[in-house]
Amino acid sequence: MTTAVTQLGPSDVHSAAGRIAGHVRRTPVLPLLPGVLIKAENRQHSGSFKLRGAANAVLALGADRIVTGSSGNHGIALARLAGTLGFRLTVVLAAGANPAKAALIQALGARTLTVPGGVAEREVRARDLAQETGAAFVPSSDHPLIVAGQGTVGSEILADVPDIDTVYVPTGGGGLLAGVCLAAYGRPVRVVGVEPAATPRYARSLAAGRPLRLPPSATVADGLRGQQPGLVPYPIIRDRVDDLVAVADSEILAATALLGRCGVEAEPSGAVALAGALRAGRRGDRAVAVVSGGNTTAALRAATVRSPSRSSHDHRRHHRPDRHDRGPAGHRLPGVPRRARPRP
Repeated sequence: MTTAVTQLGPSDVHSAAGRIAGHVRRTPVLPLLPGVLIKAENRQHSGSFKLRGAANAVLALGADRIVTGSSGNHGIALARLAGTLGFRLTVVLAAGANPAKAALIQALGARTLTVPGGVAEREVRARDLAQETGAAFVPSSDHPLIVAGQGTVGSEILADVPDIDTVYVPTGGGGLLAGVCLAAYGRPVRVVGVEPAATPRYARSLAAGRPLRLPPSATVADGLRGQQPGLVPYPIIRDRVDDLVAVADSEILAATALLGRCGVEAEPSGAVALAGALRAGRRGDRAVAVVSGGNTTAALRAATVRSPSRSSHDHRRHHRPDRHDRGPAGHRLPGVPRRARPRP
């Protein structure tokens, strides 16, 4: 976990938006059901919102070697960036990680390493490996630059639908929820975090008044299996979130199926926020549910075929656009050399 917590605010989200503008897509807010809209991050270039935080961190750090721990989507986002920006990437995966996501990370040219245990063990190994090799450690959620980058999801929602009443946010490590909370500071909008019922780490931690570590989970939402809150997201969420709700795997799968019937390709993790909105029912208000990812097994396999494996020594080659390119169906680590001058 991050050892030093940096005070963040809406200005950090604004700075991140400018930094990442040339690397991410401004995804649309689309109608789904009466009173329910979706923020379609499944249309993001890497297939999920993770590209936002990853791009913000990579561009600000300017490192030529990066190590991360990932359930898949963060690793895919970083691997995509590595292909265009030229840094070397190692992605540490926990046992039980989605094999199709691991295959795409490898096809994009990154090195992968799988370790026994859950997300907590994965993060320890990734941090140790970064220290051993002198690489920059870019975690999937517990970093100020990651949180600020993910906050651009919230700032776009509030710009596009300024009179929205509630935003439902899928919650794993907490980077996206914390980022949306930052974007919503001073705004009259309810922010609701939605966790898989199998791993309600934020709800239990807030109830206890301190971050708690839960056992590994096998929830169908494989991207939301984090075992404990991050030190950076936790206080932001504690101070701004309006509610946390838990949804069962059956509700997550039902929401995934509903999105599919409406022509929205979403993985189970990407449908968690909608499951929370559906559980709340018709409240008479307008809500946005963040569809955080669309990396289904079929989409991942197709993207892997279009991205043939490259030598880990060639990170300068650009990738062909994937399906998401075509639309629907401050915190430098010591001792890390700069590859190029980061954008302001």
